[in-house]
Amino acid sequence: MTIRTTSTARTLPTTGPQEAALPATDTLLDAIGYSRGRFIVESAGTPPLVIPAWSEVQRVVEDCRG
Repeated sequence: MTIRTTSTARTLPTTGPQEAALPATDTLLDAIGYSRGRFIVESAGTPPLVIPAWSEVQRVVEDCRG
């Protein structure tokens, strides 16, 4: 699975069919939260998902960090 944001792109190992895990401190979560407009999730065998980078994403990340 590959996550693309305005500032970065990273391939993540999957833990299930379409599932990946990140620790709450991972900088990719910040990149998703601060991405301009949208971020993209790509996975083999499925069309890419283009997801709006709403402020709620960053709020959830901050809540998980405690």
